[in-house]
Amino acid sequence: MITIRKERTEDIPQIRDINLQAFGQPAETRIIEALRRNCAAFLSLVAEDDGQLIGHILFTPVVIDPDGRGLAGMGLAPMAVLPRRQRQGTGSALVERGLQLLRQRACPFVIVLGHPQFYARFGFTPASRRNIRSQWQAVPDEAFMLLVLDQAAMQGVSGTACYRAEFNEAMQPSLFSSRPAAATLQL
Repeated sequence: MITIRKERTEDIPQIRDINLQAFGQPAETRIIEALRRNCAAFLSLVAEDDGQLIGHILFTPVVIDPDGRGLAGMGLAPMAVLPRRQRQGTGSALVERGLQLLRQRACPFVIVLGHPQFYARFGFTPASRRNIRSQWQAVPDEAFMLLVLDQAAMQGVSGTACYRAEFNEAMQPSLFSSRPAAATLQL
């Protein structure tokens, strides 16, 4: 039976391995490690099955800057499941538990850059429908999505969604043209 829980210090090597296997390159692991060092306000969850970690998800602060006042929410990235355990519900369980915890924390929104078909099942819709855009120009509109958790807090909010600086290096324009679509959209 799969258990979803918060990461522990001893999980860090396995989390690194899960992300390396899932993405096939170290960019996501470097982002996770930098965020762990520089950001105290993150939510990191793991999926465990019979004592072995099989998946990981990370949520970190994102700010939508409407006319300079800024509204903080969370960004979902990255989310990884060991290749041999993909398409078995682990990713969905990680997303659902993370969203549940963020609702309990009164988080107003979650942003994700991901597969529209996958994230739509959790209620994510293109952020552009609320006049919210990504800080990165090359991001496909249908892949930059928003889930509103607090309608009142999001009333009239629009503008540019800005991730933490640790993501900027990984989101260079060449990333979108050189990586396969599945990998590109998971950041």
